[in-house]
Amino acid sequence: MLSCDCAIQGPPLPAAFIPPCQPLLADRVPSGDGWLHELKHDGFRIIARKEGDHVRLWSRNGRDWSAEFVAITAALRELPADFVLDGEAVAHCSAGLPDFHGLLGREGQRTACLYAFDLLHLRVTDLRPVELVGRRAMLKKLIRRAAPVLIFSEHMDAADGERMFRHACALGLEGIVSKRR
Repeated sequence: MLSCDCAIQGPPLPAAFIPPCQPLLADRVPSGDGWLHELKHDGFRIIARKEGDHVRLWSRNGRDWSAEFVAITAALRELPADFVLDGEAVAHCSAGLPDFHGLLGREGQRTACLYAFDLLHLRVTDLRPVELVGRRAMLKKLIRRAAPVLIFSEHMDAADGERMFRHACALGLEGIVSKRR
């Protein structure tokens, strides 16, 4: 289940930063037509903003990772519109599984990919009032011809959530994130 908890303590945040909603731990997978489920990628939550040729990648705490995640920054710069998107920067181990600790080293940062899962702004339009499935459709279209380092985070509908969770656990992944459609 995902609930928005946008209170962030600490130093002042960048003016253009949008604090991301934070997932809440649940003891069961929600079901019903109002839900969709995505794999939980083990990485750094990133809010990416592109304005012209200027790209910024902020962590959930407002730290700028644009210089470290060079491949992600370059790929976002090539997209055709200004936007703000939400995603997870992920480094992978040699077996292809997410490697959180790999993000702490230069090589992992240099080769990290971005699993994009939400589009918050497109051009001058704030999309947050739009239903999640509509925003995700626009996101998929925006990044469909992007460099391979930008990956659309696919989802499954409500009926498949429990099966997806068991599969994620069997692979050694963190689990899933369930969101209201």
